[in-house]
Amino acid sequence: MPDAAPPVPTDGAKMMYLIKRRPGTTREALLVHWFANHLPGVIASQARAREAGHTAARRYIATLFDADRQGNHPWDGVAQLWFDQALPRPEQPHGDPPRDTFQQHAMPYVPWATQEYVVMDGAEHIPVEPLTLNDPYPCTRSGFFKVTFLVKAKPGADFDAFFDHWLTVHVPNVAQTMTAVGGFRYVVSHSLEPGLEPYAGMAELYFHDATGWRDYKQTITPDGMEQWGDDNGTLVLRSQTEMIGIP
Repeated sequence: MPDAAPPVPTDGAKMMYLIKRRPGTTREALLVHWFANHLPGVIASQARAREAGHTAARRYIATLFDADRQGNHPWDGVAQLWFDQALPRPEQPHGDPPRDTFQQHAMPYVPWATQEYVVMDGAEHIPVEPLTLNDPYPCTRSGFFKVTFLVKAKPGADFDAFFDHWLTVHVPNVAQTMTAVGGFRYVVSHSLEPGLEPYAGMAELYFHDATGWRDYKQTITPDGMEQWGDDNGTLVLRSQTEMIGIP
């Protein structure tokens, strides 16, 4: 796979919040409180911040991960908020102490700052449709099969070399394969502080159904990512639903 010009980064920072429920909390309870009691509060708080001239998210989407083949959820979901710049690390994790019912059911979580690259947009295949009989947001969308890679780096990895290879060699390889099998959206997010985060980055691949993912796995060829990436520590999570807080 020849080198190629890297994709153009999205302006600002994409803040990730990986969510896992507390012991004793059912997944159903977590999701209900996330949608009903947490998303509206985040939407309102960002609106207030924007009106006051403070830093505010311009977009807010949460992905709900399916169980793995053993029926477990390494992570229940991830909230993604786009800001003009990366947020500082809080002195304490969010939810410690809880400020709403969702945080009572979720393990405390911290923001993870990333730089986003939208390689294949494909937004027309997953339109945002605001509600009409209730407040427009939050709402949900589905009708896709999404695969999220939480990419772990090997100990001592050269992140400059890793990210350069990822963008100039691996991204074209994945994009070419996605096009060949009918995948329609591909987004890569690199950690802004990879040495301090559990994951070096995230890749999000969207297909119309599980058949696309099956065909992708049968078609993709190695391109050298294994030199830096830790396959044993990397998670591959599937999802079919997203919650939209700020479109």
